[in-house]
Amino acid sequence: MDRRVVITGIGVLASNGIGKDAFWKAIREGRSGIKTITLFDTSTTRAKTAGEATEFRAENFLGDRGLRTFDRATRLALSAVKLALDDARLESPLSEEASLMTGVSLGSTLGSVWSISEFDKEGLREGPRAVNPALFPNTVINAPASQISIRFNIKGFNTTISTGFASSLDAIDYAVNFIKLYDYDVVLAGGVEELCEQTFKGFHKIGHLAGSREGKLEIDCPFDKRRNGIVLGEGASILILEELSHAKKRNAKIYAEILGYGTSFDPLSKNRYSPKAEGATKAIKFALDDAKLNPDEIDYISASANSTLDCDAMETTAIHRVFDEGAKRAPISSIKSMIGDTFSASGAMNVAASIGAMAQGFIPPTINYEVKDSRCDLDCVPNQGREAKVENALINSFTPTGANSSLVIKAL
Repeated sequence: MDRRVVITGIGVLASNGIGKDAFWKAIREGRSGIKTITLFDTSTTRAKTAGEATEFRAENFLGDRGLRTFDRATRLALSAVKLALDDARLESPLSEEASLMTGVSLGSTLGSVWSISEFDKEGLREGPRAVNPALFPNTVINAPASQISIRFNIKGFNTTISTGFASSLDAIDYAVNFIKLYDYDVVLAGGVEELCEQTFKGFHKIGHLAGSREGKLEIDCPFDKRRNGIVLGEGASILILEELSHAKKRNAKIYAEILGYGTSFDPLSKNRYSPKAEGATKAIKFALDDAKLNPDEIDYISASANSTLDCDAMETTAIHRVFDEGAKRAPISSIKSMIGDTFSASGAMNVAASIGAMAQGFIPPTINYEVKDSRCDLDCVPNQGREAKVENALINSFTPTGANSSLVIKAL
């Protein structure tokens, strides 16, 4: 029997909106969450802004107890899970009966960097006997996923996927496979990334941030000729994936169905986006083939474009190759212009945004667009969102280290 996988709950925490309704409203209006950083000192760096979730307070979702030893990434992930479970009308924590056939698949790459750095600094300053052992679990990359299962009584599989920008799309496909192949009823899937000084200054040092090089604007403007690097963002997006008959049996609200997924690794990337776009092109083709859709059946493309010169041009090339003459007719936009690049969480953020587009009949804009670039000649929905019926959406996540993934979802 073909087991269909649907999305029945959404928990999203972004710099421009806490919770799916606030997030959808913000991206529909083209409202940016990028602002001056408050989490750490930026006096020594040229770049000083990020998509920081300044309104986020974990205790608003999880209560005041048991949070003291969790790092920011874990708090973001746990809070997004609580929102998703509530949205799906699932118990929190899960019942013993439900817990065995529920799993966790989380994308995260940089989530442990702050914890590792702070733990090591304390050990070096005070000596190894002075460090707090309760903080050590945060130093492993699977800490957020593990804490999700512990807090919400999830006894099925628990996995962390770390493939850079593509992590959360890959985590979603991993979850889909467990539902289709191993008869799981429910899987919590998505991604999380925190904003921290160590990752910010690391990206700044290599010149990957907008405004980090002398004479360059600090602006997040995907597809615009002025683009010169990413603006980092943070947040979490957790989706409740559920087998269709299980969702119908409990009369769940169904947002969308996951139709197809494609991935292709490009070994020629070598820490830069491949101008030939071979991996990106294959990922999109594989996803459409898996979904059994033609390119002209896609109503909206949620872009990987992150305001770097090469990523946006590479994605444009891939769209032209796959969509051919229809490339310029397919609306494509980058919500990263509003929330920054949330790295491992970005794919799941794009999925949450695409579901909002389906549910409310709009296409999010690409804001800060002013100067056309001949290398990015697509309909990027500049500056103003538009009303439109979105039935099928393509979501892209491409990396400079070779991983390329695409997902297709359908409104139900």
